[in-house]
Amino acid sequence: MSRSEKPTVVLVHGAFADASSYSAVIPELLRRGLRVVAPAVPNRSLIGDAAYVASVVRQIDGPVVLVGHSYGGAVITVAGVEENVEALVYLSGYALEVGESLGELQGRFPDSDLAAALVYTPFPVEGSDTPGTDVSVQVDKFPAIFAADVDPELARVLAVSQRPLAAQAFADVAPAAAWKTKPSFGLVSSSDHTINPDVERFGYQRAGMTTIEVDSSHLVMLAHPKKVVAFIEQAIDTTSA
Repeated sequence: MSRSEKPTVVLVHGAFADASSYSAVIPELLRRGLRVVAPAVPNRSLIGDAAYVASVVRQIDGPVVLVGHSYGGAVITVAGVEENVEALVYLSGYALEVGESLGELQGRFPDSDLAAALVYTPFPVEGSDTPGTDVSVQVDKFPAIFAADVDPELARVLAVSQRPLAAQAFADVAPAAAWKTKPSFGLVSSSDHTINPDVERFGYQRAGMTTIEVDSSHLVMLAHPKKVVAFIEQAIDTTSA
């Protein structure tokens, strides 16, 4: 990537959220003259979601910096092998190893507060008599677990508009790990009650990432957008040097 060619920043949301979780970050990136794409991730399976994000990336002309929050970290781990991806940025995210699942990685560490607040709901699967299972967060517990330092009114809106994650996503194993070949940057939310921060630290350290810690809830993009934007800029500057 030459210094004259600015990358497109692709923002991948996580579970229990949608692309609006980047609403405080996107204006800052646009003001800096960066192209931004924030796709709606299906949240149906790690393999399917990564394939979808990879298809979005392939249609972008020029270099891409791929940013993944939470479960979105697992998605960019797989989708990030696309040729035009120049760097990966993880925000409160999962950095999986090849052959590893979300459930396996999480299972090595004590549960966060999220584990006791999950709701499981069946949903119809087209072409199958067996329903799938959606996983979401109890609405009354969502603000404290997911967004403790986000504006309380916004947190209440997020709680009732959350996008569930299909249970299949916890079982799929990563067929690739883009951090093995792409410069990678990891932000730990040290006051995270959704993902145990040690899960984040472990994945980042294993990958040899450039890492920072922010005293934040899980939704660091809404709680500390300027710090997130600065971290994305660091990734851009490092890979374009």
